[in-house]
Amino acid sequence: SCFLRHARSRTYVSEPDVCKLESVPLDFGDYHPLKPITVTESKTKKMNRKGSTSSTSSSSSSSMIDPLSSVLDGTDPLSLFAAAADPMTTAAAMDSARKKRDKDDSSAVGTDFEPWSSKRGEILARYTTTEKLSINLYMGSEKGKATTAGSAVSEKVRTRLEELDDLEEGSQKELLNLTQQDYMNRIEELNQSLKDAWSSDQKVKALKIVIQCSKLLSDTTVIQFYPSKFVLITDILDTFGKLVYERILSMCMDSRVSLPDNFSPESVNDTAKETCLNWFFKIASIRELIPRFYVEAAILKCNKFLSKTGILECLPRLTSMIRGIGDPLVAVYARAYLCRVGMEVAPQLKESLNKNFFDFLLTFKQIHGDTVQNQLVVQCVEIPLYLTLYSPAIDWILQCIAYRAPEALLTEMMERCKKLGNNALLLNSVMSAFRAEFIAARSMDFIGMIKECDESGFPKHLLFRSLGLNLALADPPENDRLQILNEAWKVITKLKNPQDYINCAEVWVEYTCRHFTKREVNTVLADVIKHMTPDRAFEDAYPQLQSIIQKVITYIHDFSLLFSVEKFLPFLDMFQKESVRVEVCKCIMESFIKHQQESTKDPVILNALLHICKTMHDSVNALTLEDEKRMLAALINGFIKLVSFGRNFEQQLSFYVEARSMFCNLEPVLVQLIHSVNQLAMETRKVMKGNHSRKTAAFVRACVAFCFITIPSLSSIFTRLNLYLHSGQVALANQCLSQADAFFKAAVSLVPEVPKMISVDGKMRPSDTFLLEFLCNFFSTLLVVPDHPEQGVLFLVRGLLNVIQDYSWEDNSDDKIRIYTNVLHLLSAMTQEAYIYHVDKVDSNDALYGGDSKFLAEINKLCETVIAQILDHLKTLGKEE
Repeated sequence: SCFLRHARSRTYVSEPDVCKLESVPLDFGDYHPLKPITVTESKTKKMNRKGSTSSTSSSSSSSMIDPLSSVLDGTDPLSLFAAAADPMTTAAAMDSARKKRDKDDSSAVGTDFEPWSSKRGEILARYTTTEKLSINLYMGSEKGKATTAGSAVSEKVRTRLEELDDLEEGSQKELLNLTQQDYMNRIEELNQSLKDAWSSDQKVKALKIVIQCSKLLSDTTVIQFYPSKFVLITDILDTFGKLVYERILSMCMDSRVSLPDNFSPESVNDTAKETCLNWFFKIASIRELIPRFYVEAAILKCNKFLSKTGILECLPRLTSMIRGIGDPLVAVYARAYLCRVGMEVAPQLKESLNKNFFDFLLTFKQIHGDTVQNQLVVQCVEIPLYLTLYSPAIDWILQCIAYRAPEALLTEMMERCKKLGNNALLLNSVMSAFRAEFIAARSMDFIGMIKECDESGFPKHLLFRSLGLNLALADPPENDRLQILNEAWKVITKLKNPQDYINCAEVWVEYTCRHFTKREVNTVLADVIKHMTPDRAFEDAYPQLQSIIQKVITYIHDFSLLFSVEKFLPFLDMFQKESVRVEVCKCIMESFIKHQQESTKDPVILNALLHICKTMHDSVNALTLEDEKRMLAALINGFIKLVSFGRNFEQQLSFYVEARSMFCNLEPVLVQLIHSVNQLAMETRKVMKGNHSRKTAAFVRACVAFCFITIPSLSSIFTRLNLYLHSGQVALANQCLSQADAFFKAAVSLVPEVPKMISVDGKMRPSDTFLLEFLCNFFSTLLVVPDHPEQGVLFLVRGLLNVIQDYSWEDNSDDKIRIYTNVLHLLSAMTQEAYIYHVDKVDSNDALYGGDSKFLAEINKLCETVIAQILDHLKTLGKEE
């Protein structure tokens, strides 16, 4: 017969030496395939190939320069022709120039300057009203329509002047009884109308809308809404200023080349200058002070087209104009707008901004004058609430002045504020706007000033809150730290209103954690519990309480210290709302996993964290999203991995048993526990060097039993299969042969239950590739598994082959035959005198049977059956297409 009837005999030890490739030493020189190719730019203008590219590593430039482009010097003639022919290029060039300019404008001040846009949302959220508001809307007349091309220029000018007069005399409609939301919608409509009018070339109509909106800033009938109204109206003014600037800039485009960013007035053509002057003359003819001021301030940047010193001359004049505004609240917001525009267009001109502030200090006493008091009585507004309306404006003015200001100027301003009576409002703004280091270094001075403030005016607790915010960013002198805390907490603890109290306490907790021990932190937490527990006040303060926990765990990374803070766990009990409680538990667990460097067995930590993990686990229900379950499981697993009782393996196993009972609803946690117990069994084997005593053998069997009981509770079939295999391997390694057989039998009996399709990352996928991979791993293990004395030869292999035979495979699939070819590999390896690998201290079939002819005959029979199946499949492949 020309066919071999048995497997080829192998000598595994000597084969690698015979089969390995001969090693030849290679000399690469300078060349290496992974070295980057650097291209050096040619200095010649000719198309000279030499010197244009170099494969050596001499050039250190990592940027790849295209040698073809370098020859053309960046002026590709085809691109030039295309640009000349395409009118869209002009628009594109202008657009890119504008974007670059906007970027440069925003970077005129550094990134350390907090922009107005970041304060906008906070102001709108804070200053709201339930009272009804009114608004005057501009109603466009027929004369407002764009004139025809045939009209004479003089007629056009006359019409436009008439339109402006028409507006002054009142072509407007008053809308009354608007809610705050209606009012905001109307303002948004005006903003859109402005853009529409501009795009349809109705420039005068656009100006009318802006004037009309500016007039609204003189109205303080619903005074508590004024800061939000200022934000909404100045958005429209900003839009207008931008449109005018870009319109004039577009007129400066000369032969499709836009002006450079730092252009001089000399490079601006006469048409653009005339248009720019025309805008300033139109605005100068507005009769009322407030709209005239705001609209001119909005287009302040356009002075760049007229003269180099235009902005420098305008800023002092506009600052002086504000002196004519009688209402101190309206005036201070006008000053804030001027500072805002000034910082955008000329941040270097700080003198005008300083003058603006000192002007405000001169008129500061107006705030406490009779006119204001009468107005507040009419509107039923208390003085403390009224004073908080000034904060956004004064904060902004001071931020602009204090930005990169020398210490001497800040000290001078602080001294000036000190000299004014009732200066709590100013003091608060100084602490909000000045550098934290400046405030922290003078903390005791500021505490003295806060104490002297009049209690009836600006609330003192807000002053302490502002001071606390600074001390969270910068450290005060070491000798003053305890006195500062005592002085602040004396005031904070006396606050009766829980919301005022918690807003202040939240800020000062960070200072306490940063500079003091657990004793002081405990005292502060106890005080918070005392204030927030009556009448369940904590229910309205969850964000602040969460913030306190976050700050405590940010500064205390030693968790045995943290949980020994007596009031920490009682503090957690205030989180009664489940969703908030779970979020807080997640924060604590994330911090523990991040900062716990080594494993722990501290009973204080374990009890506290088990309680926290249990809280997270118990929040899981049928509606919990898979992502949320995954995140909770990952945190609990992180904790489990960090628990270690050292050589006390029994206690470690007891911990895992307790964890299994506590976290049975999260499958990934059960999987982690099975892996951890298997690892525990292998560590025991390592300690005993494979020679188990009666005690350790019993312990290892307990570990194996834990896994055998836990695996069936898992829902994912492939997780179960892989864990049965893995746990069987661990049992085998620990000489628990009957337990290993039980795992492998369970795996064999589970294979028929594998569905055709399984869910992988939320998508349904065919299961055959996963099954194939599992079976290959299984075969590799079965090679070393010894036969059971009562079960017959290769009982596990036969059982698995029967299951594979009966499994309903996909039609036209080769998977079954691929598996059979792998079975042939296994059977071939089983016929060898000595197997390719063994498990230490476990006799495999090569030792048990010793190459017995009956054993080999059984293997050959199995081989014939398997080969017959493969040949049958090959025949069917021939029959079909």
